[in-house]
Amino acid sequence: MLPRITATRFVTPLREGGSLPGVVEASDDGTYVVKFRGAGQGLKVLVAEVIVGELARRLGIRVPDMAVIDMPTAIARYEADEEVQDLLNASPGTNLAVDFLPGSFGYDGSRPPSAEEAADIMWLDAFTANVDRTWSNPNLLVWHRQVWAIDHGAAIFFHHSWPSRGADAGRFAGQPFDLSEHVLRDVAGDLSAAHERAVAVLTPEVIAEVVGLVPDEWLEAAPGLDDPDAVRTAYVDHLVRRLENAPAWWEAVS
Repeated sequence: MLPRITATRFVTPLREGGSLPGVVEASDDGTYVVKFRGAGQGLKVLVAEVIVGELARRLGIRVPDMAVIDMPTAIARYEADEEVQDLLNASPGTNLAVDFLPGSFGYDGSRPPSAEEAADIMWLDAFTANVDRTWSNPNLLVWHRQVWAIDHGAAIFFHHSWPSRGADAGRFAGQPFDLSEHVLRDVAGDLSAAHERAVAVLTPEVIAEVVGLVPDEWLEAAPGLDDPDAVRTAYVDHLVRRLENAPAWWEAVS
């Protein structure tokens, strides 16, 4: 399971993105960027952050450590900003904490990753249908001269169709993905080699292990997906089916 910690102080909001995450100090003496359950995108964004971030970690892509953080209701009392106070009041209980990387800066191309790393990140984004890795929103940080991948909440879009279209893994399995605007396109190495590396690592067991890291309380029920175990199984099925149907989507982008 992801580590569990408690927020001790809200430090400052981060207004660069649309979801208004915030810098928070926690009970383990760490400092984190917290993605709030009460933000407009809801719990599914937190689920996507965990699943895609941990898949990245299994592939050797650098991502900040994550934890489940409990936000006490009292923490909002000392926040003067009304918008932030409303968000904190809407987010009691468990939220997602992402390790704060002090001194990091947004990726601008001046310190690119290796060709192999860039190809691995591109493969992950195609596999999980992550639309947020373009020059308009790179979602990469440079820290200690190395590139770190962040902000995966826009990926695995299929869960937003639950329950209206049902949990049909086949719809996602062959969905093509356009990498033409990817921020790392010009520095990436052999994408076919990245595919070979990835499929050797992401076995069904590894995918199930990653999905198992998502807290039960973030897995929202839907018709036909009546409990956390059923929702978890649906995530695994979708991702395994996509991997099994790689020729239907990977050959189109590589």
